[in-house]
Amino acid sequence: MKKFLKILLAILAVLVIAMFVIGEKYHYEKSIVINAPAEKVYSHLNSMKAFNEWNPWMKLDPQLQSTYSGVSGQIGDKHCWKSDEKDVGNGCQEITALIPNQKQSTKMAFEGQGEATSDIVLTQEGNATKVVWTLDAEMEYPSNLMKPMMDYWMGKSYEEGLQNLKNFQKNLNLKFFGISKENFIFAEYFNENAGKRL
Repeated sequence: MKKFLKILLAILAVLVIAMFVIGEKYHYEKSIVINAPAEKVYSHLNSMKAFNEWNPWMKLDPQLQSTYSGVSGQIGDKHCWKSDEKDVGNGCQEITALIPNQKQSTKMAFEGQGEATSDIVLTQEGNATKVVWTLDAEMEYPSNLMKPMMDYWMGKSYEEGLQNLKNFQKNLNLKFFGISKENFIFAEYFNENAGKRL
């Protein structure tokens, strides 16, 4: 029994130390490079409606109730949602800063779950644009021990969202040049496999 208590106390001590080492501040970021100029990418995030076209969380609840307020494409542009799905819940996201072709900043309030801020930063790289999407929040003790799991969940969601944005822009590029998505996929497949047949 004493040995069990010693092990239990040791585990608790490790957890307490880990809580303070990890800290309360949470930061996550993920990036992608999109083959389009910054002004075109920016057009997909300069308003809440544009952002929600590729926002990965919008598809989690087909019955999601959305309300928009403020002036679209300006600071104060706001999207509030209501959902019976526990993974979605209720909340609001509001644009707090816009730098044309460079940055979008928002603040989020999740009902009963606190607040967070997010930045999407664009950097021109030749003819392409690097997109960096960040999230910052406070995680109180002892919930901050969940940071590794948060990284996993955020990684999946941000990866999906950035890929949605990339595909969204790619489809617009194809439409502009009058190329169907099916023909483009066939051309990509042909180019990738042409060398294998030689």
